Amino acid sequence: MADGESVGFVAGQTALVVPVPEAEPSVRVWRDRFDPAARAGVPAHVTVVFPFLHASLVDAGTCAVLDEIFGRHESFDVRFEECGRFPGVLYLAPVPDAPFRRLTEAVVDRWPEAPPYGGKYEPHPHLTVAQGQEDAVLDELEADLLPGLPFAARVPTVDLVVHNGIDWQHRASFALR
Repeated sequence: MADGESVGFVAGQTALVVPVPEAEPSVRVWRDRFDPAARAGVPAHVTVVFPFLHASLVDAGTCAVLDEIFGRHESFDVRFEECGRFPGVLYLAPVPDAPFRRLTEAVVDRWPEAPPYGGKYEPHPHLTVAQGQEDAVLDELEADLLPGLPFAARVPTVDLVVHNGIDWQHRASFALR
């Protein structure tokens, strides 16, 4: 959920993510080893907004607004055809990425105080496979992943996950129409 830096998750952090269970057969072994979010309980996903609001601010009213926002967006199909890189990060690139961008924009339009990645990075839809690794390690992982590409996925929901100080817990799912 964070790109190219050491990840220190904090109790009370929340995130809005699109789970991609179709990716698990290809990425699980690598994410378990090289993605702190996977080790902390987050399934393969594309991030919509991280960090979102502190958990103490996410109540029934917030969830109702999220339900309404995401309910305005149609579910969609996506393909993962190639790998991409940020410094120290290997990811799978979703095609098309515009539906993910629209979901992010809709949340940020409502909560401008919660820009993706705290405003440090321009949002770029991706499914992180590994982070914090040297290029040689990422080259090996990419070579292993490429034969399993492309694969397709359906995006019917956005999930709200919350960090409890130890790991990430699923809190709610919001259906796309």
